[in-house]
Amino acid sequence: MNFKDIIKITLNLIVIYIIGGLLLAGVYAKTSPIIFQKSKEEKELALKQMISEAQTIIKPENGDWSIDFNNKPKHVEYFEAKTDNQIIGYVVESYGKGYSSFINILVAVDKDLKITKMNILQHAETPGLGDGIENPSFKDQFIGKDLDHLVLVKGEANGNIAAITGATISSRAVTKGVRAGVEMLTKVVGQHSNGLSEQTIGVSGVNNEQH
Repeated sequence: MNFKDIIKITLNLIVIYIIGGLLLAGVYAKTSPIIFQKSKEEKELALKQMISEAQTIIKPENGDWSIDFNNKPKHVEYFEAKTDNQIIGYVVESYGKGYSSFINILVAVDKDLKITKMNILQHAETPGLGDGIENPSFKDQFIGKDLDHLVLVKGEANGNIAAITGATISSRAVTKGVRAGVEMLTKVVGQHSNGLSEQTIGVSGVNNEQH
């Protein structure tokens, strides 16, 4: 193979890469709005299921906040649940750093900031271990809890949150995420008259403990 052949092959490869890149960009441009709309609809449905008795669940004007994982913030939202134009509770989106993934969480609380429901929106935790965070036996532990009892323990819960056997990291990630959301709401509710541009809560994203 001479120098001219090498140049020819190189140019052909460059052309192929450019065409491939343009095709991928075109596919992304076409599918991205569809994916965004589908994600939005799924989130709206999930919100309605969190406080079913609410007539409306709306993000307030100052409803943005973020969780800081080692200077890498995850931007999320909170919502007011209203009936007859009166607030009956709140729904907050949060994140926890699990064993294999970031765990996206929704938490509903009443006006006293006691949890009425907790649900997992998205995760990629280990099948057969960390994915136990989706089981009702784990999620239902959060119902009725206030901020003081959002503490993960191994063994008997004694009013706190019992870790899933073999999935302590995933359990802790959810508990930390829920706690961060309730902490944020506690501050927001106390500052409602003053407004809130964006609340940031720091959560450690480093955990070397194995399942």
